[in-house]
Amino acid sequence: MKKLSIPSKLAEAARVHDQVIADARASGYSDSACFAIRLALDEALSNAIHHGNRDDASKHIGVQYDITEKAVSITVCDEGPGFKPDKVPDPTLDENLECPHGRGVMLMRAYMTHVSFNDRGNCVTLVKERNCKLPERA
Repeated sequence: MKKLSIPSKLAEAARVHDQVIADARASGYSDSACFAIRLALDEALSNAIHHGNRDDASKHIGVQYDITEKAVSITVCDEGPGFKPDKVPDPTLDENLECPHGRGVMLMRAYMTHVSFNDRGNCVTLVKERNCKLPERA
């Protein structure tokens, strides 16, 4: 398990997902799996920086990840108060189409095999199983 701590800055988030993807590729994960991991991790880091830590560069994001033959598991935690994932409006409903929130959680759930949040709502765990296919693209 690798552990990282970064300040709440998007440039630091880019460094993290580049490192995770490089490690996943080195472990033989496919381009499509790496695409899914990058997309979900980018959303998780962006949410932690903007919504969790409110763009406060003095606050940190903790990232733990483990890459095995079977799966990539990543946990992202922020220092914010958390949220209730089941209270995020469904961004696909007509009344929410113009709402700027909720798409990140939807994308994480669509592209990862498992997505879970801690009780406080300030940590998300993303799991991508090696043999799990991406959703079909239209």
